[in-house]
Amino acid sequence: MASAHALGHFLRTLPASGAATFLALFPIVDPFGGIPVFFTMTSSWTARDRARTAFKTGMWVFLILVTFLFFGRFVLHFFGISLPVLKIAGGLIVANTAWGMVTSHARITPEETHEAADKEDISLTPLAMPLMSGPGAIGVVMALAAHVDTAAAYIGMVVGVAGIALSVVLFFWLGGPLVRRLGPSAVGAINKIFGFLILAIAVQLVWDGVADFNS
Repeated sequence: MASAHALGHFLRTLPASGAATFLALFPIVDPFGGIPVFFTMTSSWTARDRARTAFKTGMWVFLILVTFLFFGRFVLHFFGISLPVLKIAGGLIVANTAWGMVTSHARITPEETHEAADKEDISLTPLAMPLMSGPGAIGVVMALAAHVDTAAAYIGMVVGVAGIALSVVLFFWLGGPLVRRLGPSAVGAINKIFGFLILAIAVQLVWDGVADFNS
């Protein structure tokens, strides 16, 4: 009976934590919004090179986020940063990202774009970091992991991060025709919608951080 109860708890916790992680990260990572940048940087590449770079970008996104998922707590303890402070700082970073999306500002700097033009491999920088798994996504992962205390929840979060990485690969593989069909106006409108959702997440993070200070 005890083993059956433990298995039931595992199955309930794993899907819930996986879904929560995926839903929290998807609008912040915003694979759809990264498609125009990806295809601009790889416009002169062959389809095979572009597909390989998309796959490597997804792998780097997974490794970066999982690393901070497991070791972010130790970083917080080492620097003496409390969870409420992390939530507020993460919320401010996410809000900055959201504001840039709402106002149509570039997600990466011109300097990073210029540097990428001279690189043979752009999967780690600037695609995985800072475009896809930037400070906002890292802050959210660390804030989520701070509340995790079971193996099932950790595995669920890893599954959620894997889902995000897979979505990056699929959007980069298949997104070119979709973006061309929608046109710049539709893509900009969708990014603004994502920006609004991310701004709401940022406000919630800051609110939770302030509430934790007062509790």
